[in-house]
Amino acid sequence: MQLSVLDQSVSCAGRDEGDALRDTLALAQDCEALGYARFWVSEHHALPTIVGSAPEILIAAIAARTSRIRVGSAGVMLPHYAALKVAEQFRVLDALAPGRIDLGVGRAPGGDMRTAFALNPNVAQAADDFPQQVQDLQAWTAGQRHQGISAHPLPAAGATPPEIWILGSSDYGARLAAHLGLPYAYAYFFMDGQGVEQALGLYRSLYRPSARHPRPQATICVWALAADSEAEARHQALSRERWRIDRQRGVLGPLQPPEAVAARGYAPQEMAAVETMRAAALVGSAAQVADGMRALARALDLDHLVVNTWAHDPAVRRRSYALLARKFGLPGATGTDEAP
Repeated sequence: MQLSVLDQSVSCAGRDEGDALRDTLALAQDCEALGYARFWVSEHHALPTIVGSAPEILIAAIAARTSRIRVGSAGVMLPHYAALKVAEQFRVLDALAPGRIDLGVGRAPGGDMRTAFALNPNVAQAADDFPQQVQDLQAWTAGQRHQGISAHPLPAAGATPPEIWILGSSDYGARLAAHLGLPYAYAYFFMDGQGVEQALGLYRSLYRPSARHPRPQATICVWALAADSEAEARHQALSRERWRIDRQRGVLGPLQPPEAVAARGYAPQEMAAVETMRAAALVGSAAQVADGMRALARALDLDHLVVNTWAHDPAVRRRSYALLARKFGLPGATGTDEAP
């Protein structure tokens, strides 16, 4: 099983938002040492919780601090931008970290529509142009002269250009990835896995082989939190649990400490949603979470999972990734499953 990371630079109550970005850099270095295959960062706008608004800049900083792990976006929200500019950004990244750059792209706004309009006044039309934008990216990031234009710096002879992934949480992305012969990553954690079987089934059945990807290449991104005991993991998971309940009411803010969430408790009308979340959550001891991830991978015929973890304390998050690395036998994870 290959494991990768999606980090969203989550802001935490009591700390500056800039700390979230610095935590992302530190986590990337830890995950490279542990043997994770990829480290992806997301793009969100005007949100007080997820402050990674410029993945191309974060990728550059991560690539400069690492040497082996693939680094990329999950993803660039392409309708906000001109495809050529994105291609140029990732050609620069590829020149700085040859053979290590992934370019995951999505069609969603990554925020509210007022913000999307501020980023691109033609965002509604741009969403319809998404398939053509992806094809333009394919050409320009590969170093081709396309529409009479080249995206510089051009790749060295024989070099492997950035790997483009289609991201999605619906059938749309699955169909597009299959049509273009591109890898596909399903955002399993968005809707607790609803629709994943249909999306992966469509992707595999409709897949058209491409030169770089003769066979379909799929993964899912799951939310998981492992700790030295099930009780500790469930306690630390309270922060994200509370955030999800508040988000349903339109209340957004930084992640709260689990102690504060526990002291506040849940209103009776919130408990049904909480119990539903807990029943589906990959939260527990390292063995429990790893077993759940393996079962999910078997059910979906996957050999690659991407793990997203939120915790108010960065040390808890790092510990979770270390515990899972050990349980999955990643090469740098020797001895990390014992409690400190």
